[in-house]
Amino acid sequence: MECYQMKVAGLGFRGKASVASLREALDAAGGSEGLAAVATVSDKADAVALKVLARELGLPIRGIPAATLAEIKTATQSELIKARFGTGSVAEAAAVAAAGRGARLISVRATSQDRMATAAIAEGDGE
Repeated sequence: MECYQMKVAGLGFRGKASVASLREALDAAGGSEGLAAVATVSDKADAVALKVLARELGLPIRGIPAATLAEIKTATQSELIKARFGTGSVAEAAAVAAAGRGARLISVRATSQDRMATAAIAEGDGE
């Protein structure tokens, strides 16, 4: 049976992040080509900027519970994020969680120039 690999972009961002900030972080992480979804912590999944970006890209948004993110070890570490969410990077953890079993980062977190958003990309089996 053929295994389908799914690419997901995880996004971490401040409440006042713009669509441009999210797009810039995503582009810095490798861009939107081949993505199946974007993901972030559940309490930010309804953010207007994220919804606009997802609509522009034609992708669904996957909200990941903070408790799930806290269980995921990340390649990069932000002490501020670790204190708040229990993981080193919301973007990396959300990407890995949403990409499914066997997920691995294919792009560690990249930050927008204004430092309002981060993005990372993971690939997994989608389950």
